[in-house]
Amino acid sequence: MDHIIYTAMTGANTASNRQAVLANNLANVSTNGFRAELAAFRSVPLNGPGSSTRVFALETTTGHSELPGPVQRTGRNLDAMAQGNAWFAVQGLDGTEAYTRSGVFEISPTSTLVTPTGLPVLSDGGGPIDVPNGAEITLGSDGNISAKVAGQAPTNLGRLKMVTPTTDDPLKRGDDGLFRATSGDPLPQDGTAKLLAGAIEGSNVNAVETMVGMIQVARQFETQMRLLQTAETNDKSASQLLNVQG
Repeated sequence: MDHIIYTAMTGANTASNRQAVLANNLANVSTNGFRAELAAFRSVPLNGPGSSTRVFALETTTGHSELPGPVQRTGRNLDAMAQGNAWFAVQGLDGTEAYTRSGVFEISPTSTLVTPTGLPVLSDGGGPIDVPNGAEITLGSDGNISAKVAGQAPTNLGRLKMVTPTTDDPLKRGDDGLFRATSGDPLPQDGTAKLLAGAIEGSNVNAVETMVGMIQVARQFETQMRLLQTAETNDKSASQLLNVQG
């Protein structure tokens, strides 16, 4: 059997995987702070007699796009956009420290600062941030949080934990959509990190570019499937010739 069947199969499989990545990116084109997932593949030669011209397509290390999303000004006092490559620290459902670029914060029924999905937002001390009942919250550009209750002087509630990943310990996306350090350890507080209050960051997915990519991948998949059909036809023709000669 011609080895083209196996090489075409790997090509079709990688095209299918890339299509899934692009579809997920497109589905999150309006998700605040979303980072587009990248898919990369490499060619691996097939070892063996008569196979030196064949290569497999295999998925290689993937990551995410670091391009910033568009600024969306809301004027809401609990909205914040991390500047540069800074990230907000939250507590994931598994109890570990995780990071997000989405700065849409809310006050939970238990008077703690949380994300829209209920995850606690962490302070620079690593713990949740308690908010007085009925207080008006103000976010400073350095991440400091102040609360003002009617008739009382403003009080400082702490500082948002903001981190900046490094090349030695980059972030990777988890199954829950949050990011964590590759080392598995919490990143240290970045004292120079800044935020823009009253604004949020949009998704960095380019909808047009992603749709064009999906069309290209669909054509690549069709090409690989035609190669499989060609290999099947050649195999049948060869079998018929052998039968005639026999």
